[in-house]
Amino acid sequence: MFSKSNLLATLAAFFTMFLLGYGIWEFLLAEFFEAHTVKSVMNEQMNMGLIAGSNLIAAFVLSTIYGKWARGYHSVGDGFTYGAWIGVFTGFGLGLLNYAVMGLSDLTAALVNGVVEVIFYGIIGVVIALVYKNTASKA
Repeated sequence: MFSKSNLLATLAAFFTMFLLGYGIWEFLLAEFFEAHTVKSVMNEQMNMGLIAGSNLIAAFVLSTIYGKWARGYHSVGDGFTYGAWIGVFTGFGLGLLNYAVMGLSDLTAALVNGVVEVIFYGIIGVVIALVYKNTASKA
């Protein structure tokens, strides 16, 4: 669980999640999601420390699960597939559940966010897979 590969993949995934997530949701799609907001519950100021902490925890969990799931075989395609399934779970599974019970955004935003999360986590999966591939013991 605390192998060199896992810890380095966690760090790489953390930085990717933090920067790519900020770029996607705060800049690239911010106006889109603002236009599709039904009820705003956003804080005036984001707590970047908590965002970083949550990304670090998520990166560690994703990297740890990937290490067990991959069983020593690491490729870009498999990394993307792994991450995309995580994105389907969070983006569509949890996203549509949140849409159904909270109604914070309209259905268009919920579906677009689902697609974005599949791509986002697919990229995270690639990053994790590449780190594992490049740090795996050459036995």
